[in-house]
Amino acid sequence: MPEASWRIDTDPDPVACADLLAAAFAREPAVSWICGDSASARTHWFRSTLRTHARLAGARRAALVGPDGRLLAAAVLTPPGAAPPAAAQAGWAARTVLRCGPRALGRTLRYLRATEGGAPPGAGTLEFIGVHPDLTGRGAGRALLDHVLTTAHGNYLTTADPSNVPLYRHFGYTPLRETRLGPLTITSMARPHP
Repeated sequence: MPEASWRIDTDPDPVACADLLAAAFAREPAVSWICGDSASARTHWFRSTLRTHARLAGARRAALVGPDGRLLAAAVLTPPGAAPPAAAQAGWAARTVLRCGPRALGRTLRYLRATEGGAPPGAGTLEFIGVHPDLTGRGAGRALLDHVLTTAHGNYLTTADPSNVPLYRHFGYTPLRETRLGPLTITSMARPHP
């Protein structure tokens, strides 16, 4: 059950979000496939990705914050049809190779190619949503996802974690397709605006 002292921050620091997501995604199949078991690579990958994402017009982040100001959960959303310009993509690629290695870059690009074009017209993308590992099962993720769903106009996501599919179904998402990529089965899902 969500705690009354939790609040939503609609403009959290990208680095704080990246660090929280790196911890939350420690065992997520796609991020593990991309970054391996390295916490450092995972942290740098999220920092580089969110740094680039923060420069997109209309990009949004949201976080659930505790009474002490600590981020408890974070979400990253991309508006419909948004993509970073070529210079931003090149900067992201250079940072990713330097900090995470060429394998992380190559696998990220493979994941993006495998899932591109799957979003329904006009749907934004829920890129990431994650909860601090100490808070799983306490309602933090639900509280943040409820906020995201009430402020988004249609929503699309991909997940390589099969245990997430029933959870997202519960929130009104419908599977669109499954894509095999290496050891991953990626489920693309959409939720229409009510």
